[in-house]
Amino acid sequence: MSTNGATVPAGGPLELPPYSLEVQALDLGPGVKAVGLELIGTEDREPVTGPDAAELWSAIVPALTASEPYVLDFFSHLERVAEFCALHDIPTREAAARCLVVSQAPADQLRELFARFAAETFGLRVGLTAQAPDPELEGDLSKRGMDAYQAAYARYDFCGICEPNDGWLTLLSDTLWSSEVIRRVRPALQPFDVYISRPQ
Repeated sequence: MSTNGATVPAGGPLELPPYSLEVQALDLGPGVKAVGLELIGTEDREPVTGPDAAELWSAIVPALTASEPYVLDFFSHLERVAEFCALHDIPTREAAARCLVVSQAPADQLRELFARFAAETFGLRVGLTAQAPDPELEGDLSKRGMDAYQAAYARYDFCGICEPNDGWLTLLSDTLWSSEVIRRVRPALQPFDVYISRPQ
Protein backbone atom coordinates (compact mmCIF):
# COMPACT_ATOMS: atom_id res chain seq x y z
CA MET A 1 0.00 0.00 0.00
CA SER A 2 1.22 3.51 -0.75
CA THR A 3 1.81 5.38 2.46
CA ASN A 4 3.70 8.27 3.94
CA GLY A 5 5.33 5.95 6.44
CA ALA A 6 4.42 2.81 8.31
CA THR A 7 4.40 1.87 11.96
CA VAL A 8 4.61 -1.38 13.86
CA PRO A 9 3.26 -2.37 17.27
CA ALA A 10 4.64 -0.44 20.25
CA GLY A 11 8.22 -1.32 21.09
CA GLY A 12 9.10 -2.54 17.59
CA PRO A 13 11.32 -0.71 15.15
CA LEU A 14 9.84 1.51 12.47
CA GLU A 15 9.31 -0.43 9.24
CA LEU A 16 9.31 1.60 6.06
CA PRO A 17 8.07 0.28 2.72
CA PRO A 18 10.87 -1.26 0.62
CA TYR A 19 10.48 1.27 -2.19
CA SER A 20 10.28 5.05 -2.28
CA LEU A 21 9.10 7.40 -5.01
CA GLU A 22 10.59 10.85 -4.55
CA VAL A 23 8.88 13.65 -6.50
CA GLN A 24 10.48 17.07 -6.73
CA ALA A 25 10.82 20.14 -8.92
CA LEU A 26 14.02 20.21 -10.97
CA ASP A 27 16.12 23.13 -12.12
CA LEU A 28 16.97 22.43 -15.77
CA GLY A 29 17.77 26.02 -16.66
CA PRO A 30 15.90 29.22 -17.49
CA GLY A 31 12.45 28.80 -18.99
CA VAL A 32 12.26 25.03 -18.45
CA LYS A 33 9.76 23.65 -15.91
CA ALA A 34 10.46 20.11 -14.82
CA VAL A 35 9.48 17.57 -12.18
CA GLY A 36 11.62 14.55 -11.38
CA LEU A 37 10.33 11.19 -10.18
CA GLU A 38 12.98 8.93 -8.66
CA LEU A 39 12.13 5.32 -7.80
CA ILE A 40 14.62 3.97 -5.27
CA GLY A 41 15.04 1.41 -2.54
CA THR A 42 14.07 3.02 0.75
CA GLU A 43 17.07 1.70 2.67
CA ASP A 44 19.87 1.48 0.11
CA ARG A 45 18.81 4.54 -1.95
CA GLU A 46 19.65 2.60 -5.14
CA PRO A 47 17.42 2.66 -8.24
CA VAL A 48 14.73 -0.01 -8.29
CA THR A 49 15.33 -2.32 -11.26
CA GLY A 50 14.02 -5.58 -12.67
CA PRO A 51 10.43 -6.85 -12.69
CA ASP A 52 9.38 -4.74 -9.69
CA ALA A 53 10.52 -1.56 -11.41
CA ALA A 54 8.68 -2.48 -14.63
CA GLU A 55 5.53 -3.16 -12.62
CA LEU A 56 5.74 0.16 -10.79
CA TRP A 57 6.57 2.31 -13.83
CA SER A 58 3.76 0.69 -15.82
CA ALA A 59 1.36 1.79 -13.06
CA ILE A 60 2.88 5.28 -12.71
CA VAL A 61 2.86 6.30 -16.39
CA PRO A 62 -0.88 5.76 -17.10
CA ALA A 63 -1.73 7.49 -13.82
CA LEU A 64 0.32 10.52 -14.84
CA THR A 65 -1.44 10.77 -18.21
CA ALA A 66 -4.85 11.20 -16.53
CA SER A 67 -6.46 9.24 -19.41
CA GLU A 68 -5.00 11.54 -22.08
CA PRO A 69 -3.49 9.90 -25.18
CA TYR A 70 0.23 9.21 -25.09
CA VAL A 71 3.06 7.77 -27.17
CA LEU A 72 6.58 6.56 -26.42
CA ASP A 73 9.51 7.78 -28.51
CA PHE A 74 12.51 5.51 -29.08
CA PHE A 75 15.61 6.81 -30.83
CA SER A 76 18.19 4.04 -30.32
CA HIS A 77 18.29 0.30 -31.04
CA LEU A 78 15.24 0.82 -33.24
CA GLU A 79 15.43 -2.58 -34.92
CA ARG A 80 15.22 -4.34 -31.57
CA VAL A 81 12.32 -2.14 -30.47
CA ALA A 82 10.44 -2.69 -33.75
CA GLU A 83 11.01 -6.44 -33.63
CA PHE A 84 9.87 -6.67 -30.01
CA CYS A 85 6.75 -4.60 -30.70
CA ALA A 86 5.85 -6.65 -33.78
CA LEU A 87 6.23 -9.87 -31.76
CA HIS A 88 3.94 -8.50 -29.02
CA ASP A 89 1.39 -6.82 -31.32
CA ILE A 90 2.30 -3.34 -30.08
CA PRO A 91 1.55 -0.72 -32.78
CA THR A 92 4.47 1.44 -33.91
CA ARG A 93 5.30 3.88 -36.70
CA GLU A 94 8.61 5.01 -38.11
CA ALA A 95 8.61 8.73 -37.46
CA ALA A 96 12.03 9.83 -38.71
CA ALA A 97 15.40 8.40 -39.64
CA ARG A 98 16.18 7.56 -36.01
CA CYS A 99 12.82 7.80 -34.24
CA LEU A 100 10.26 5.05 -33.67
CA VAL A 101 6.94 5.99 -32.08
CA VAL A 102 5.10 3.37 -30.01
CA SER A 103 1.37 3.98 -29.83
CA GLN A 104 -0.40 4.01 -26.49
CA ALA A 105 0.04 0.56 -24.98
CA PRO A 106 -2.21 -1.08 -22.36
CA ALA A 107 -0.70 -1.72 -18.93
CA ASP A 108 0.52 -5.27 -19.63
CA GLN A 109 2.32 -4.22 -22.82
CA LEU A 110 3.69 -1.13 -21.11
CA ARG A 111 5.11 -3.36 -18.39
CA GLU A 112 6.76 -5.54 -21.06
CA LEU A 113 8.28 -2.45 -22.70
CA PHE A 114 9.67 -1.16 -19.41
CA ALA A 115 11.09 -4.59 -18.62
CA ARG A 116 12.66 -5.23 -22.03
CA PHE A 117 14.07 -1.73 -22.59
CA ALA A 118 14.99 -0.79 -19.04
CA ALA A 119 18.55 -0.02 -20.11
CA GLU A 120 17.40 2.45 -22.77
CA THR A 121 16.48 6.11 -22.49
CA PHE A 122 13.19 6.80 -24.24
CA GLY A 123 10.59 9.52 -24.34
CA LEU A 124 6.96 10.03 -23.48
CA ARG A 125 4.53 12.54 -25.02
CA VAL A 126 1.09 13.11 -23.49
CA GLY A 127 -1.97 15.00 -24.67
CA LEU A 128 -4.37 15.21 -27.59
CA THR A 129 -1.55 16.46 -29.81
CA ALA A 130 0.30 13.17 -29.21
CA GLN A 131 -2.25 11.43 -31.46
CA ALA A 132 -0.92 13.19 -34.56
CA PRO A 133 2.58 12.99 -36.07
CA ASP A 134 4.93 15.80 -35.08
CA PRO A 135 7.53 15.76 -37.90
CA GLU A 136 9.49 18.70 -36.46
CA LEU A 137 9.95 17.12 -33.04
CA GLU A 138 10.38 13.58 -34.35
CA GLY A 139 13.08 14.71 -36.76
CA ASP A 140 14.78 16.60 -33.94
CA LEU A 141 14.57 13.55 -31.66
CA SER A 142 16.36 11.46 -34.29
CA LYS A 143 19.21 14.00 -34.31
CA ARG A 144 19.41 15.28 -30.74
CA GLY A 145 17.68 12.69 -28.59
CA MET A 146 15.78 13.84 -25.52
CA ASP A 147 17.17 17.38 -25.73
CA ALA A 148 14.60 17.92 -28.50
CA TYR A 149 11.79 17.94 -25.93
CA GLN A 150 12.92 21.24 -24.39
CA ALA A 151 11.77 23.21 -27.42
CA ALA A 152 8.57 21.20 -27.91
CA TYR A 153 7.08 20.20 -24.56
CA ALA A 154 4.77 23.24 -24.39
CA ARG A 155 2.78 21.73 -27.29
CA TYR A 156 1.83 18.80 -25.06
CA ASP A 157 0.32 18.24 -21.63
CA PHE A 158 3.84 17.10 -20.80
CA CYS A 159 6.83 15.28 -22.22
CA GLY A 160 8.79 12.76 -20.22
CA ILE A 161 12.29 11.33 -20.30
CA CYS A 162 12.29 7.72 -19.08
CA GLU A 163 15.51 6.25 -17.68
CA PRO A 164 14.27 3.07 -15.97
CA ASN A 165 17.60 1.55 -14.96
CA ASP A 166 18.58 4.85 -13.33
CA GLY A 167 15.23 5.00 -11.54
CA TRP A 168 14.27 8.30 -13.16
CA LEU A 169 11.33 9.80 -15.01
CA THR A 170 11.76 13.50 -15.76
CA LEU A 171 8.63 15.42 -16.74
CA LEU A 172 8.76 18.65 -18.74
CA SER A 173 5.54 20.62 -18.32
CA ASP A 174 4.32 24.18 -17.86
CA THR A 175 1.28 22.98 -15.90
CA LEU A 176 2.25 19.86 -13.94
CA TRP A 177 3.62 20.51 -10.45
CA SER A 178 5.05 18.10 -7.86
CA SER A 179 1.86 18.17 -5.80
CA GLU A 180 -0.27 17.29 -8.84
CA VAL A 181 2.10 14.47 -9.81
CA ILE A 182 1.73 12.98 -6.32
CA ARG A 183 -2.05 13.39 -6.44
CA ARG A 184 -2.18 11.46 -9.71
CA VAL A 185 0.16 8.61 -8.85
CA ARG A 186 -0.89 7.94 -5.25
CA PRO A 187 -4.04 5.90 -6.13
CA ALA A 188 -2.13 3.88 -8.76
CA LEU A 189 0.53 2.94 -6.20
CA GLN A 190 -1.94 1.97 -3.47
CA PRO A 191 -1.64 -1.77 -4.28
CA PHE A 192 2.15 -1.57 -3.91
CA ASP A 193 4.37 -1.02 -0.89
CA VAL A 194 5.75 2.39 -1.91
CA TYR A 195 6.57 5.40 0.20
CA ILE A 196 5.83 8.66 -1.69
CA SER A 197 7.72 11.76 -0.65
CA ARG A 198 8.49 15.26 -1.82
CA PRO A 199 12.03 16.11 -0.67
CA GLN A 200 12.58 19.72 0.38
